[in-house]
Amino acid sequence: AMEKSYVSMLLLLVAISCALAKDVGKKDTKETTAKPKLPQTLSRGWGDQLIWTQTYEEALFRAKNSNKPLMIIHHLEDCPHSQALKKAFAEHKDIQKLAEKFILLNLVYETTDKNLAPDGQYVPRILFIDPSLTVRADITGRYSNRLYAYEPADIQLLHANMQKALKLLKTEL
Repeated sequence: AMEKSYVSMLLLLVAISCALAKDVGKKDTKETTAKPKLPQTLSRGWGDQLIWTQTYEEALFRAKNSNKPLMIIHHLEDCPHSQALKKAFAEHKDIQKLAEKFILLNLVYETTDKNLAPDGQYVPRILFIDPSLTVRADITGRYSNRLYAYEPADIQLLHANMQKALKLLKTEL
């Protein structure tokens, strides 16, 4: 099974590098300059080697279909608290490893889904959604006034909460 996953990763990498090579050749044509530039990576620095979804709708669809929990990180690029948490998250080897088991989405804007702001629209906040598409309001951080906020000092708690989100899955399905 291990070998299989390596092969598929390899094929994926080949496909990506081919796609990149094609783009390089097209640089001078007008069509590429007209298109708005997508961010270099959907990770926005939260884990460049992880697979991130682009939209909330895509994330929900993938969580439901893959039977994986979804982790949504709300943050802002110019918020020092968000930046500090991002750095801690990206540098934490165990969290990065565990994150591979989730459908991942990080958002720099609010969605219209009120369920993603159970106690307000603050950043950074992290919510977990199970494959039945239920927001797990029971998986909280340590602050009673901002239930889904985490600081770099809470990184172990976040790791434990990620494990909790994965465990729920096994017991409930």
